[in-house]
Amino acid sequence: MLVDFFYALREAKLPVSLTEFLTLHEALERRVIGPNLDEFYYLARSALIKDEKLFDRFDQVFGAYFKGIEAVGERLQEAIGRGEIPAEWLAKRASLELSEEEKRLVESMGGLDKLMEALRDRLENQKERHQGGNRQIGTAGRSPFGAHGYNPEGVRIGQGGERHRSAVKVWDRREFRNLDDTVELGTRNLKVALKRLRQFVREGNDLELDLDDTIRSTARRGGLLDVKMVPERQNKVKVLLFFDVGGSMDMHVRLCEELFSAARSELKHLEYYYFHNFIYEWLWKDNRRRRAERTPTMDVLHTFGRDYKVIFVGDATMSPYEIVYEGGSIEHHNAEPGALWLLRLRQHFDKVIWLNPEPVARWTSTPSIGITRELMEGQMYPLTLDGLNNGLRALSG
Repeated sequence: MLVDFFYALREAKLPVSLTEFLTLHEALERRVIGPNLDEFYYLARSALIKDEKLFDRFDQVFGAYFKGIEAVGERLQEAIGRGEIPAEWLAKRASLELSEEEKRLVESMGGLDKLMEALRDRLENQKERHQGGNRQIGTAGRSPFGAHGYNPEGVRIGQGGERHRSAVKVWDRREFRNLDDTVELGTRNLKVALKRLRQFVREGNDLELDLDDTIRSTARRGGLLDVKMVPERQNKVKVLLFFDVGGSMDMHVRLCEELFSAARSELKHLEYYYFHNFIYEWLWKDNRRRRAERTPTMDVLHTFGRDYKVIFVGDATMSPYEIVYEGGSIEHHNAEPGALWLLRLRQHFDKVIWLNPEPVARWTSTPSIGITRELMEGQMYPLTLDGLNNGLRALSG
């Protein structure tokens, strides 16, 4: 089996050598780890991958190859300080699939506060597993709490991934991966579009040949070569990128990686941060360490000047509570609404746009996109070639 895994890594253009593969085999023979997929993952990555920039690509191959061999995860965390939800309550024995007409019959709880109050009540009183119900924490039902069912405003617990993209809260530890800035672009269009942002100025010592002036001067001197040098041109534009990662953005990873790779190639002064769903009080640079190494959003405002051109990249697809409510974040209790943080960023920076990878046809049917567009005062553009050109034109204006 490991031989096939080795070839899968090579097919993904990961520089894995036979020597490294034999080292992994030797480690397994010496039983340096137990029969645990988590332990094997870290051992294999340590033995086979020497550049941390390739970790994301390794993760993709590993996840695809070993999918289904072992359910890797953590026990459900204690919810609202009231004990654990038994794992058997959330075991996937069935998955609820409803027609569009049936979905319209399922009522929401009527607000974030009522939803969380109801969850507290269920945690206090529920004593057994439920499946297919409308009220208790369980699976394959219409209840707002649990997994593998349907509710337009629910708390997803233990599902391991999204299905209907309608959860207001997610009660699981979620892991995101960094964007790979080494992705080979299938087209040069993104790079060409980003050239719109270049602002060249002359500075420094005489470092490059001025060909036109050299030709003119040589002609004036009757063909006697007269080389003219000018200070090297430097691209002075400064860009700050904010990438939404995880959840519904997983289906847009490839496009975002291409944009990130093109930006790294074309822009000398580029800074970036990650966020999930919406901007709150902190951001991060590394998704693997997003809980340990965070950057306060206020520090970003104090670090970067108004002249930075800001680009948000995200689908803006979430519960409206996540934007306009205190405590509305899907993963933590935010002390201030996300809308307030976006307003602060827009007031600080002179030029700000939002690039949305979701098709424009879906924008009007998604309330959170409408709210975000309003907060951006219309400066939202589709992440297409035409949309990117229009957005960069707005940044350069």
